[in-house]
Amino acid sequence: MKYVDEFRDGTVAKKIAANIARAADPRRPYHFMEFCGGHTHAISRYGVTDLLPDNVHMIHGPGCPVCVLPIGRIENAIQLAQTPDVILCTYGDMLRVPASHGTNLLKTKAGGADIRMVYSSLDAIRIAGENPHKEVIFLAIGFETTTPPTAVAILQAQALGLANFSVFCNHVLTPSAISHILQSPEIRELGQVRLDGFIGPAHVSTVIGSQPYEYFSEEFQKPVVIAGFEPLDVMQAILMLIQQINTRRAEVENEFTRAVSRHGNRKAQQLVAQVFELRRTFEWRGLGWVPYSALQIKATFADFDAEKRFKIAPLVIPDNKACECGAILRGVKHPRECKIFGTACTPDNPIGSCMVSSEGACAAYYRYGRFTESRPPTTTQQ
Repeated sequence: MKYVDEFRDGTVAKKIAANIARAADPRRPYHFMEFCGGHTHAISRYGVTDLLPDNVHMIHGPGCPVCVLPIGRIENAIQLAQTPDVILCTYGDMLRVPASHGTNLLKTKAGGADIRMVYSSLDAIRIAGENPHKEVIFLAIGFETTTPPTAVAILQAQALGLANFSVFCNHVLTPSAISHILQSPEIRELGQVRLDGFIGPAHVSTVIGSQPYEYFSEEFQKPVVIAGFEPLDVMQAILMLIQQINTRRAEVENEFTRAVSRHGNRKAQQLVAQVFELRRTFEWRGLGWVPYSALQIKATFADFDAEKRFKIAPLVIPDNKACECGAILRGVKHPRECKIFGTACTPDNPIGSCMVSSEGACAAYYRYGRFTESRPPTTTQQ
């Protein structure tokens, strides 16, 4: 993206901060969830919270596909990697995500499994072509942003006649997760989480557009502002949310107009619809089983479905009892409220997925020193 520096201008940031301070009603608190981990890192990296009034609180959501992948699916990937004559291909941030008994894909690779880091799904296609006598499995993860490239890989494998290529599909859907959060007991029944509005994800919205969020503004009366990943984008989105709350509006607004339209990328949507269909339910770390929240490969492309080819049995494995990733992903707890944050759990020795992922909330707070922040946790009502 060009013109990045303009969206990191400190002078402009101070002006937006002043506008936020004038707009925020000191008689009430504001609680906004940034769904995407990219926004969490931008907020921490650029110290956005330090520019906000004390009554404007940010809640970190589950918008990190690495963080929300449950341990059972990681164990499945490890089992696949340990299968004879298999090459498992995956993105780099998956390698160190903890599974059960302190293992992960990187340790499995060190133990002799052929696990290769790739930068795109098409790298896995190339590896399959170069190794015709091996089974090449692409561990596919991500929200709507990375789903179209996986669809392209499957279509290309079919066109090339690559009988040794398959996909272990773990693609999940943003709107379903937001809906699940809004209907969770913590928000609707227990009152543990105050939530006034959302900062909508940037990259996801370039694919799906802004229209899918209109349901949340209408059904739950929660405003949504889609924002880019630069600090000024986030600050402008916060200002727009405050203005909606003050005027008792609940609408979908698009701050990221330079990349997001109402209907999104129709070509990408068509590719996904051609190859994938909805799962009836899927387990998310922290959220549990969420209906119609993930994709599976259509029967038309069953030859490229690793779950069917290798008859993968679903596994349900609980998280480490000391880890608070689940509560952090739901917005119930803050990274600083985890007892092992920054002590037993660090990026060099991650206990939970929120610390190892490049988009995880705990990794953001550790990397940018937010764990020393003196402001109290803001996820629960005072």
